[in-house]
Amino acid sequence: MKVKITRIDKSLPLPEYQTPGAVAFDLYSRLPMKIKPKEIALVPTNLIIQTPVNYMLSIVPRSSTPRKLGLSSPHGIGIIDQDYCGPDDEIMLQVYNFTDELVKINKGQRIGQGTFVKINKAKWQEIDDVKSGTRGGFGSTG
Repeated sequence: MKVKITRIDKSLPLPEYQTPGAVAFDLYSRLPMKIKPKEIALVPTNLIIQTPVNYMLSIVPRSSTPRKLGLSSPHGIGIIDQDYCGPDDEIMLQVYNFTDELVKINKGQRIGQGTFVKINKAKWQEIDDVKSGTRGGFGSTG
């Protein structure tokens, strides 16, 4: 699959899959940053990506980011839509510093990862009566 991409800072590399079996590519910080304790910050990834039709781009911190840096994603996952690809639509990785220490990120540091996920759009069919029984929720199955 060919994907159109723009790097804002050409000194930083294009995203790479680090192993032949990797399903996600690395995202780098475009800028050096300092994230205060208990602060939510947006890390610029240097990329504008034209997500292909029938796909979404999912972005998350690297699996080592919480353990090594004390940063997590406050909402779990970032979703980049197909139409988020204008000249000012740099992909940002939202992170939360859950530590009591200042976290420093270097320019070019691998901070997140992205993967393309195939999607389908629903066509709604509204009904008045739901025929199946209620099964419960929030832990009701055990």
